[in-house]
Amino acid sequence: MNAALLWQRYQSWLYYHADLGFYLDISRMRFNDDFVQALQPKLEHAFRSMADLEAGAIANPDEERMVGHYWLRDPDLAPTLELKSEIESTLKKIETFVSGVHDGSIQPPVAPKFTDIVSIGIGGSALGPEFVAQALSPDDPPLNIHFIDNTDPAGIDRVIHPIRDRLNSTLVLIISKSGGTPETRNGMIEVQSAYADQHLVFSNYGVAITGHGSQLERQAITEGWLATFPMHDWVGGRTSELSAVGLLPAALQGIDIRAMLAGAKAMDKATRIPDLKSNPAALMALAWYFAGNGKGEKDMVVLPYKDSLLLFSRYLQQLIMESLGKERDLDGNLVYQGIAVYGNKGSTDQHAYVQQLREGVPNFFATFIEVLEDRNGRSIEVEPGITSGDYLSGLLQGTRQALYENQRDSITLTIPQVNPYTVGALIALYERTVGLYGCLINVNAYHQPGVEAGKRAAASVLDLQNRVIKVVVQESDPMSLVDLAKKIQATDHVEIIYKILRHLEANCRRIKLYGDLGQPETLTVGKR
Repeated sequence: MNAALLWQRYQSWLYYHADLGFYLDISRMRFNDDFVQALQPKLEHAFRSMADLEAGAIANPDEERMVGHYWLRDPDLAPTLELKSEIESTLKKIETFVSGVHDGSIQPPVAPKFTDIVSIGIGGSALGPEFVAQALSPDDPPLNIHFIDNTDPAGIDRVIHPIRDRLNSTLVLIISKSGGTPETRNGMIEVQSAYADQHLVFSNYGVAITGHGSQLERQAITEGWLATFPMHDWVGGRTSELSAVGLLPAALQGIDIRAMLAGAKAMDKATRIPDLKSNPAALMALAWYFAGNGKGEKDMVVLPYKDSLLLFSRYLQQLIMESLGKERDLDGNLVYQGIAVYGNKGSTDQHAYVQQLREGVPNFFATFIEVLEDRNGRSIEVEPGITSGDYLSGLLQGTRQALYENQRDSITLTIPQVNPYTVGALIALYERTVGLYGCLINVNAYHQPGVEAGKRAAASVLDLQNRVIKVVVQESDPMSLVDLAKKIQATDHVEIIYKILRHLEANCRRIKLYGDLGQPETLTVGKR
């Protein structure tokens, strides 16, 4: 397509939202008018389904619950006065608590003010807060935040060690809807142990963000923690950033959470419009559908050209892949749906994998995220008439053009600057796009049976480990792996037993392996 036609296509498909300052360009996706016309019935169905969702329809049949993250930024839309009141009271409670922490009226026993936060969560309870902290935390925040988002002991140590002398002024957020999520529970126990080692009473530092009636809420109330905040059962983890899960840590860092909510509300309003060219989420969902033939046949590469948006692709990985990665559609058909998402930032990745993007396997489409404002203040010239920000902009435009010239499609999303208002709008835009796209491909975007299956499998391994340890420490003589498997009635799991034993021995857990570790069939196992 020649330059004049491309310019016409750009103008025809460009979306602009004046209040948000958002531009969306899908002109470099090579769909035609016939494709748009053929998809129109699906789009109309998707608009109706999303309207039903916001009105309180049961969207997660596995748990018989509604999906209402939209109500968080516009409580007037909540289907009952009770839900509206709960949303508003939670927000006020967050602001009151944060004000007390900042002014010192809520303080630790042996320090004048809290100086740090340790936030413990996993998945949606970590990825959103981490992304927002990276994007929006001020240079000199009232509290510095640190994240424990895994059950890796060495990783936990790397978080705790640098602040060990400030634990007496460190607030700890425990984020888990059920309170039973193993990774979060393990992080809590590890941190509680670190506090005990310094003779600090953990309840003076602990805050729970959890579901009503959960074991974590009961523990926090019984032990007298500083505060508890609700995780509503109608908000999924991957859409929880604008609930207490994300708002509390953001507010503690001095981030304007009302602006985040306002940006999301403005974007929600824009993405409710049941007209393709007036709805940025519908435009993006159409582009996704075209790119992967409605089957996720191409990966999504996310390239934000701003360092502060470094973690956005990680955040989108969960939002998109957990929502859309489904084995069966709503009619029970085997479909194996999903879109693989990866990315980092521009222009760093132009020195990493853009070579393959342009000339390698054409199994992707790119999403460029452009930020118009280079910095807060004037930029110096690095060449006559050219700033470092000009280079960044030029590299984005050049890469977009180079990809298109070699038959690689892309979407470009442009925002005026990275601030709480635009970040809230970004979150809302992608949440709605996922919902609309899920309707287009006829999958339930609001449940995650595969995640639960993985948790059950992990629990069975740990149960097997307990049985292994019990038998080995009771036996006086070493035994083969096969004999051990027979004793615990797990002859189908010799390989797992071998891996369990390797892990236990490496961590001095009363287990000793004898023989050639590279030849498992020769090994015997005994107690250390």
